[in-house]
Amino acid sequence: MLTETLPIVTSQLPLMEAFYTLQGEGQHSGKAAYFIRLGGCEVGCHWCDVKESWDADAHPKQEINTIVEGALAYPGRLAVITGGEPLMYNLDELTGALRAAGFQTNIETSGVCPFTGHWDWVCFSPKKFKTPHSDIYANANELKAIIYNKSDFEFAEEHAALVNNDCTLLLQPEWSKHEQMLPLIIDYIKDNPKWKMSLQTHKYMNIP
Repeated sequence: MLTETLPIVTSQLPLMEAFYTLQGEGQHSGKAAYFIRLGGCEVGCHWCDVKESWDADAHPKQEINTIVEGALAYPGRLAVITGGEPLMYNLDELTGALRAAGFQTNIETSGVCPFTGHWDWVCFSPKKFKTPHSDIYANANELKAIIYNKSDFEFAEEHAALVNNDCTLLLQPEWSKHEQMLPLIIDYIKDNPKWKMSLQTHKYMNIP
């Protein structure tokens, strides 16, 4: 019998980077947002554009109050926790502190770890390389399926059948294949209008 790996409980988190920009993807695209990118990921997507985030030990650990202070230096009050895979860590303390400071808390996750944290919006982006934890489906506000090849449409539908009824369904072309996949996604959404398009607009705008 396999033992479930529980999220790491810590008051210090490995911070790869934090920056203020515009959210480029998903339902909140276009909003000013402070991104908090945590180090550590065991999913291993071969097309990941932040592979340097995978090794948690490569990034300095910061106290949660220091992370929140960094966010408070900017006028926006939307904090997006990403990675790596942020749910490797128990995020109750970080999200509680951000909310107490007046932030909306959003997460971008593959959902492979048990769910923790206090969230205003949960972006669930499942990956073929590791099966999501069952508790992500009830908590997802947004299912963002990355389309790298034609078989990913079937993968997206498999997960769409499991999320809650209020979950927004998004298809997003993988950036290196967007010229090939975008026309296919457009046609697919026209035939299956429950889905919406998500584009990595920050890459078009050349911002972080």
